[in-house]
Amino acid sequence: MQAANRLRTAFTKGTGPSFGLWQMIPGANVSRVLARSPGVDWVLVDCEHGNIDDGAMHDAVPAIAAAGVSPIVRLPDMQGWMVKRALDCGAHGILVPLLRTAREAKDLVQAAKFPPWGRRGFGSPLAMERFSPAPSMTEYLQQANDSLLTMVQIETKEALESVEEIAAVEGIDVLFIGPFDLGNNIGHPVINGIIKKELSDAIDRVLEATHKAGKKVGIFCTSGEQSKVFADKGFDMISVATDYTALQFTLSESLSVARGGAKPAKGGSY
Repeated sequence: MQAANRLRTAFTKGTGPSFGLWQMIPGANVSRVLARSPGVDWVLVDCEHGNIDDGAMHDAVPAIAAAGVSPIVRLPDMQGWMVKRALDCGAHGILVPLLRTAREAKDLVQAAKFPPWGRRGFGSPLAMERFSPAPSMTEYLQQANDSLLTMVQIETKEALESVEEIAAVEGIDVLFIGPFDLGNNIGHPVINGIIKKELSDAIDRVLEATHKAGKKVGIFCTSGEQSKVFADKGFDMISVATDYTALQFTLSESLSVARGGAKPAKGGSY
């Protein structure tokens, strides 16, 4: 199973950052377009801020996995039943927003792992089908704890202040920075795409603490140019684009050019 998890394999190889895309619009065809984009290791299905409910998540995850790419699910919250639904539908990893403490990280690990490590219930017939070759139910039970990725977002003041402790939690694989919420919560929001020095310093602190703990660190970006900057800084996991804003920008650009106008500048929006 570990070899069938493309994102985990990319981490293991360590040959450079793993690039992915963000799905906010529901539909398996959207999932396929994103997953088939050249150079993509993973697609994140956004059940927090995206228009993705439980049914749409169950459509997206198999479509992404069928393309040979890792489906990652961002949960609306860190409640245990949400962890179970995402992993039972076959997600290769979960991302939990707005983490605050190491205690919450430990509770998350408990929800994401089968006994004796954790308390995840076993019974979904769907999860095995999202890996190729597909494991048996017994093999999934035996291998899931070491194969699936448990990731937390560092985007609150409390999490930033406890980042070293959070990074040390056994079972947490990735600390993923949400620059917009992190900036808001430390009093230095991203305005017009500008990352202030205080936020930049906070991002560097998370990067250093995560790597010092031997874990992987990711970040949400709004453009290829910004992604390159963070790739050069040493980030391991980078979201390059979001379906909604990429579609919006591409349509605006095409219409502007068709009317004889200049190409619009890509802003630093979500």
